[in-house]
Amino acid sequence: MTNLEVQQIAKFTMEYIKGEIKPGMTLIDIRSLCENKMLELGADSFWYWDVGAFVFSSDETALSVSGKKYKTADKSIGDSDIITIDLSPSKESVWGDYARTIIIENGAVVENIDVIQNSEWKNGLLMEEKLHKELLRFADRNTTFEGLYYHMNEYITSNGFINLDFLGNLGHSIVRKKSDRIYIEKGNQRKLSETGFFTFEPHIGIKDSLYGYKKENIYYFNGDVLTEL
Repeated sequence: MTNLEVQQIAKFTMEYIKGEIKPGMTLIDIRSLCENKMLELGADSFWYWDVGAFVFSSDETALSVSGKKYKTADKSIGDSDIITIDLSPSKESVWGDYARTIIIENGAVVENIDVIQNSEWKNGLLMEEKLHKELLRFADRNTTFEGLYYHMNEYITSNGFINLDFLGNLGHSIVRKKSDRIYIEKGNQRKLSETGFFTFEPHIGIKDSLYGYKKENIYYFNGDVLTEL
């Protein structure tokens, strides 16, 4: 089993759940559907504290909690709502890791960011797109985890946002054991190119806002070119 194959399980599951989400559905329902779909697609476990889908909605999207403490809230999706889903499939100890913030307006998932009516939500998702584009522009084989940490946090604040992550990091290496992970954080002098695969998952919001946004991909260097898995 390859990293690409397991990441595809996560990506297919995210597309699947976008077609299933409806007002009145609970976050527990969404988690169950996601986890069952990942198992159906070939996952044999969930690497992050045995939770396959971390699901948050509305004001909980700004929360950042350890997986060890996570409990899925007994909340229902509204006709206009914001949902973040973070997927952690594993097969044969190979990980996938993939997150998206999903917008519901007029009872339906809005796929095109440009037509989102809520300007705050729209700007949050557009900022996530900017951050991933900036990653691809900025990072090269000599970029360290710490260097990326400082650059991206400055980029976040200069654009009027804050980093909501409870540890302040922006991603981690993809390994086979949770204890082996290293992070996009201050003090980590390892080069991105030394790890094989790493996630970039900025969790951002606006100061004093109820809402947060996340977009997570796995990246790797294909030769000298940073590439999404």
